[in-house]
Amino acid sequence: MQRVKINLPENFNFSTEINIRITDLNYGGHVGNDSFLSLIHEARQQYLYHYGYSELNFENCGLIMADASIEFKHELNYGDTVKISVTAIDFDKLGFDIYYLLEIIHPLKNILAGKAKTGMLCYDYANKKKVAVPVQAIEKLTKLT
Repeated sequence: MQRVKINLPENFNFSTEINIRITDLNYGGHVGNDSFLSLIHEARQQYLYHYGYSELNFENCGLIMADASIEFKHELNYGDTVKISVTAIDFDKLGFDIYYLLEIIHPLKNILAGKAKTGMLCYDYANKKKVAVPVQAIEKLTKLT
């Protein structure tokens, strides 16, 4: 079986911490794949908001997710606090990739919980068509803070 392999970038320019809630758990008693995707969605929203954007307000266009890849490394449980580091790279004419590093915060050493990547396209929701990535957004998102 071929497995998804995500090669993370060396640097991330944003991170947030999210506590795992009881509603994030599946019937197996840990965070399910749907909740894992919700966690990276929340981190992406916080990342965009940090730069003054949202998925519907991105330099006069919107964003739409074209693809998502997740590499699970360690289960997440109720009460865990997860540090999610986020960065955007690989810009082309219409989109870019956002990478996520998820680590369980642990007193001795953080535990790798997973890696993820979402392919984002710039989208004009009113006219239902893809549009070019705004140069101003590239400049903001690639600035290391």
